[in-house]
Amino acid sequence: MTDQVPANRGTAVVERYLDRIVARDWDAVATCLAEDVVRVGPFGDLYTPRAPYLAFLSELMPSLEGYSMHVERIFGTDRLVVAELSETVSLDGTPVETPESLVFDLDDDGLISHISIYIQRRP
Repeated sequence: MTDQVPANRGTAVVERYLDRIVARDWDAVATCLAEDVVRVGPFGDLYTPRAPYLAFLSELMPSLEGYSMHVERIFGTDRLVVAELSETVSLDGTPVETPESLVFDLDDDGLISHISIYIQRRP
């Protein structure tokens, strides 16, 4: 990460969540998520609760050719965290980078209870 603010409980769980997604460690990803997590994607796509969301991730990620993630920064509190990052995939052999912001709500147990994903469109 290029711009890291001192970690707190919220930023630590989000950092672990993102790291374990890249590693495709679904058991560890699950430990970061509340059972009733709600994930709202950039096109309004919704996954809830945890099991269907993990199924979505575990099917999607292996299909993304040349996938990588670069986290610019993670900041927030124990209850609300924002991650600015870019994801890259290869389309027809050409790397395509998508800048994103993810907003995380955390529950009383410090688990991710809501994820909203926003993407930047480039010309």
